[in-house]
Amino acid sequence: MPSSSVKPLYLVPEGGLDDVSISALHKAWATANGFTGQRGKLLSLPDEAGEIAAVLFGTGKPAGRSPFVAGLAAAALPAATYALAGDIADPTLAAIGFRLGAYRFDRYREGQPTPALNLPQGADAAEVDRQVEAATLARDLINTPANDLGPDALETMVRDFARRHGMSISVTQGDDLLSANFPMIHAVGRASAQAPRLIDLGWGEAGHPKVTLVGKGVTFDTGGLDIKSAAGMLMMKKDMGGAANILGLAHAIMSARLLVRLRVLLPVVENSISANAFRPGDVLRSRAGLTVEIGNTDAEGRLILADALALADEEAPDLLVDMATLTGAARVALGPDLPALYSTDDKVAAALAAAGLAAEDPLWPMPLWSNYDAQMASKIADVNNAGAGGYAGSVTAALFLRRFVKNAAAWVHLDIFGWAPEARPGRPVGATDQGIRAVYGLVRQRYKA
Repeated sequence: MPSSSVKPLYLVPEGGLDDVSISALHKAWATANGFTGQRGKLLSLPDEAGEIAAVLFGTGKPAGRSPFVAGLAAAALPAATYALAGDIADPTLAAIGFRLGAYRFDRYREGQPTPALNLPQGADAAEVDRQVEAATLARDLINTPANDLGPDALETMVRDFARRHGMSISVTQGDDLLSANFPMIHAVGRASAQAPRLIDLGWGEAGHPKVTLVGKGVTFDTGGLDIKSAAGMLMMKKDMGGAANILGLAHAIMSARLLVRLRVLLPVVENSISANAFRPGDVLRSRAGLTVEIGNTDAEGRLILADALALADEEAPDLLVDMATLTGAARVALGPDLPALYSTDDKVAAALAAAGLAAEDPLWPMPLWSNYDAQMASKIADVNNAGAGGYAGSVTAALFLRRFVKNAAAWVHLDIFGWAPEARPGRPVGATDQGIRAVYGLVRQRYKA
């Protein structure tokens, strides 16, 4: 039983008030206030002194109800310590949802107290901590504006991350990218006052299966010479959301001590405008040897990913995963809640989609439809970086990246949004994690310690 300083939080399904272990007086109070377990509705139950004795939270209709909905309660509750009560199908997932719902980004203003949670019976404390830490890391990075998280600051943060986890790290920066054969990373980032770079991290024993993670790290995207509108730039601090989520995923994998040889590759640039910016019509040579005609400088993410994926592919990893805030077309097709999932392995895609549903981190499988390859034809180079015609933009972006993956046993590309435009369970408005719990769940199933 919770102590007197801990408030019970009863999760009540629609029509389930009679089954809640509260007094008849409190049930009468709930009925008088029209509480029936409506999804997202909170009702405080007073004690004799008028203080809050407990809280009822409606979880909605029982069919398809997930314990993750507790995150909606955390977003609305006053600061106090709570203990979940009632029928909780998955205590670990409920606790993760609650703590993620209580997330606040307070770097630039005095933080307000947030609700805390006593873990429910049966919850895996270590799993709750690592998954909340992973998501919080991703959210904090995405929320941080580019004046405080340009390429230099992001590298500093990643170096600290590597030290904490005992990872090896090497950084190829500036003109060294050319001599090391990363020409497209260099081209995209060379116009910025802060040099472009490729960050290469390693962890784990050499004999374990190779899992390589690649994250798009565009710390701010003006669109380059094909400049975005003012409105289009407003959220471009989040264009490094792929790198942020990859770091969160890496944290979860290492914290769980999964039996993998982990490699993390982060191409980090700012897509700026200057006299030396790359131009529409330029032809760039890639690490893989393919030549790329620039149809649009605002399709820069796929260029830096291509060089990083080509490097990753050279050692034929067992699983190669990239994450990127890559296309608006994915949002048009699937909205902000569902990242597009592409894979060269249908079984991996199905397992990943299932892991996402189980962890309340949904992904939606999309086709690598080869017939659309022709949309990226170039008359003077091997490929154009921007598909013609404007159709199937997320698919053509994935097809572009597929050209640079030849040897990996399985490749997964997640086109994520990294932002919650409205509050959802466990996801307050603002920067959000996407794909971390899904991919972590799959890797954990395969390579559990």
